[in-house]
Amino acid sequence: MNILILGAAGMVGRKLGERLARDGHLGGVAITRVVLQDVVMPAAPAAAPFPVECGAADFAAPGAAAALVAARPDVIFHLAAIVSGEAEADFDKGYRINLDGTRLLFDAIRAVGDGYRPRVVFTSSIAVFGAPFPEAIGDDFFTTPLTSYGTQKAIGELLLADYTRRGIFDGIGIRLPTICVRPGAPNKAASGFFSNICREPLAGKEAVLPVDEDVMHWHASPRAAIGFLLHAATIDGARVGPRRNLTMPGLACTVGEQIAALRRIGGDKVVRRIRREPDALIQRIVAGWPRKFDARRATELGFVAEASFDEILRVHVKDELGGVIA
Repeated sequence: MNILILGAAGMVGRKLGERLARDGHLGGVAITRVVLQDVVMPAAPAAAPFPVECGAADFAAPGAAAALVAARPDVIFHLAAIVSGEAEADFDKGYRINLDGTRLLFDAIRAVGDGYRPRVVFTSSIAVFGAPFPEAIGDDFFTTPLTSYGTQKAIGELLLADYTRRGIFDGIGIRLPTICVRPGAPNKAASGFFSNICREPLAGKEAVLPVDEDVMHWHASPRAAIGFLLHAATIDGARVGPRRNLTMPGLACTVGEQIAALRRIGGDKVVRRIRREPDALIQRIVAGWPRKFDARRATELGFVAEASFDEILRVHVKDELGGVIA
């Protein structure tokens, strides 16, 4: 099996590559080649039992997508995106990458022709939904995004469904919860503070909380996100049917509940490292986000996430901190 990962230098892309290298197969089929691509050079996973090719290029540049699909990958993980805060701050860049790049990729697949029909896994976002919201948002709730990022992802979902309907590829779109706790340095995502207030204190550093503790959000761990991607790559499309975009399962909890879980896992010394510093822009963006979902359709199709925020924190401590809390 030949696999292409776009956005491979990001946290999720890196972890996906590492998981594929560890498993050596996808859906019971041996992996024969993996191409890792991003705007910066991705790192190849250690000891991969198959050839790994790494490349740095702008996939939205003219001709770039065509070159990437020329080898006819069987599975394409489309993770490449400008994150929410940056897409809101830089209108042109967000649309060029998140919309134009996606369309160029889909058309490059179409241009190969000759019976080529790969599985395309597209990472969408719960930002496709906009207020006012019901108590829990189901897959059939209409998409009325309130950010440029959400709009770009919603258009990508429509393209994915239509190109799949036309037989150009076999697409599955997964609306990811906010991935928490994200390892590494803070990024420009407006949702970054959800991870920051856990990751930094657990590592002995101070973190800034820009919103009130009653803010509720939808979370899943990086480990769960990789599970979503692998399952989306191998699930029978006939089971999914024509509604190709799915809201992933997750956990709805408030910032206050996050902090309470952090106290249970790390104690008061860890929680004291959180500094309250309100940010009006972040508060405005977050106010328009959905909070809770009814993900029964994805759950019935076999997608799995954590059941408590304590579990999410334990995943981070084990996977990223080697079980040691500062």
